[in-house]
Amino acid sequence: MPRVPKPFITPRRNDAKTYQISLNPSCGLPERICQQWKRRSFQDFPPELAQFRNPKNKAAAQASAFALIEFLKKAQKPDRVPTERITVGVWLEKFTKIEESPKAARLLAENTPYSIDTIYGYACFFRSHLKGDPFLALKMGEVEEPDAILFIGRIANHEIHQGNRKDTGKRKLVGTRTFEAIIKFVRMCFHEYQKSHAGWCNPFIGLDPPKKVNRNRDAFTEDEVVSLFGPDVLKDTMELAVAAAMFMAGLRRGEIFALKPEDLDWRTPKILIRRAWQDFDRRSREMGPTKGKKERLAPFDSVLQEAIKKLWEENGKHEFVFSFANGKTPGPSWTRYRFKKWIARAGIKLNGRKIVPHSSRHSLASLLEARGVSIRYIQDLLGHSDLKTTKTYLHSTDATIRDVGKKIETAMNEQPNPPENISLFEKTM
Repeated sequence: MPRVPKPFITPRRNDAKTYQISLNPSCGLPERICQQWKRRSFQDFPPELAQFRNPKNKAAAQASAFALIEFLKKAQKPDRVPTERITVGVWLEKFTKIEESPKAARLLAENTPYSIDTIYGYACFFRSHLKGDPFLALKMGEVEEPDAILFIGRIANHEIHQGNRKDTGKRKLVGTRTFEAIIKFVRMCFHEYQKSHAGWCNPFIGLDPPKKVNRNRDAFTEDEVVSLFGPDVLKDTMELAVAAAMFMAGLRRGEIFALKPEDLDWRTPKILIRRAWQDFDRRSREMGPTKGKKERLAPFDSVLQEAIKKLWEENGKHEFVFSFANGKTPGPSWTRYRFKKWIARAGIKLNGRKIVPHSSRHSLASLLEARGVSIRYIQDLLGHSDLKTTKTYLHSTDATIRDVGKKIETAMNEQPNPPENISLFEKTM
């Protein structure tokens, strides 16, 4: 009798103490799914299987493989509700729960990135603006274009509060980012329905989507970035280290506080970005892959190196690089609050510019572009495109960052009264 193929193989990589996984059709999954899981890293497991990403031995790797197969089989289960009974409301609500979303299931099965934040946003839209609308009571098979037009009109005329919560002024939802996102969400849901119902006429297919609302964030100038590291701006070592990671390595907040000591290569020097906190701004956050599930390398400038060394001297070395003495890492409110303080202490005038913590990444990108660095490599540095093992042009990026780093060190050494817990860095390289 011919030998039955194994449902998977989990070979150990020769160049590291890690395992790879390849699924075979004998595991019961479609062949196209198995092809997408050929020679993949265990780090590519979806967030729901985060505990299986680092098997320590062959047995653990096999157990992780079985967990992945069961997860993917569950994601393949088709919608069992008869087409004629599905209302718009029932269909839209499916996309607000990760375990029920048809699109999330398809993306997970294809090992394509999806965002937990996006699912949370869909739930907010459904709860705040869609629930109770008569459009949701219609059956999916009966919705026509005039119904969709009337629905869009009702959503556009919803009233929203302007400014902060104390402001009683109101305006229409139309023309806002929220309106654009809501309509985009509904159109996506109808598009997903069309994929699984051949011959069905999508009522949104003839309607143009809302014009995109400009959502660009502004950036600091080079001199403003340097001023943030000037006298009496950063009050302690944690502030210095976090600011350096934001402005000189281009890391997202969820990536900064997910860094572990083994991610730092002091010889190259580089930072390997391979994990991040998902849903970072909420208590429900959990550890997972970076945005887009793409590992990348970031510069590790001497300013950031010395800040981390000093931080470990003061607080000790813990599981995460940026930890307080008790082992806990700063949260989202810590960064938001101190970011505003840094701007005020540095005397930076915003003059109507939209500046938020994420603007640090925009500032780094603008600085590099001004110095002639290719946009393609800037995107790679910030994690916006596929990671390549070696990029020769990245050396010019490193040189630019080192140049700015020298300016920052000069500004720090000119401080008449160094902030508490920060010693003036001495050149070690």
